Amino acid sequence: MKLPTPAARAVLASALLAMLLPLSAAAQNIATVNGKNVPKSRVDVLLQQAARGGQQITPEMQGQARDQVVLREIFVQEANKRGIAASPDFAAQLELARQSILIRELFEDYRKKNPITDAEAKAEYDKFKVQATGTEYRASHILVEKEEEAKALIAQIKGGAKFEDLAKKSSKDPGSGANGGDLDFAKPDSYVPEFGGAMTKLKKGEMTEEPVKSQFGWHIIRLDDTREAQFPPFDDVKGQLKQRMEQAKLQKFQEDLRAKAKTDYKFTAQ
Repeated sequence: MKLPTPAARAVLASALLAMLLPLSAAAQNIATVNGKNVPKSRVDVLLQQAARGGQQITPEMQGQARDQVVLREIFVQEANKRGIAASPDFAAQLELARQSILIRELFEDYRKKNPITDAEAKAEYDKFKVQATGTEYRASHILVEKEEEAKALIAQIKGGAKFEDLAKKSSKDPGSGANGGDLDFAKPDSYVPEFGGAMTKLKKGEMTEEPVKSQFGWHIIRLDDTREAQFPPFDDVKGQLKQRMEQAKLQKFQEDLRAKAKTDYKFTAQ
């Protein structure tokens, strides 16, 4: 058997390559619509956007993305046939869409290049933790409009009436009243000064001897319990904390760009 010459082998290889190229190109397309190829890259972009939005990419979603891409090509061809792409309104909307995509990609690029590290998140966590330390108080109260009414309720409680029953019946605070006056655990500065000051002077189980006046009315306060302030572990809040810090960093990036821009425009929101 006579082997082909080098020149003959080169011709054969070129012929095979020419036959394979259309197959390779076809593999990059998912369909043709009226003779026009629909590239697979459009499907990839749709799926990337879905993944960026936090969606789980499933085989069903991949099929839906392919359907969507082919339908879009069908509709776009019809729109072009009708001359819609040449209209001024379309051009204006296209420019707005182009700007929106560019801005979104700018912010995404900044976010990727300026990530919040675990160390930065931990430092922020420690700062909040220091601010949250201290004693929390669990108090119950009954809120009424008049001092005389509050004094009468105090007398009833001292006479054996249940604080919780009177709170449900008489308190003007709908949130705590329905729970027998229970305000759950909170730090003193969560309340108006008059309330917080009177509450911290009580011992566990004690009730104010006299009604406490505030801007809301007259309070009868009972201290039910105290504890050291509770704070969640770092790992439980790290993700949420990083997200909030990323948003703050991105907002500063936007503000810095606006401050550096040379423009005669006066923004309404400063």
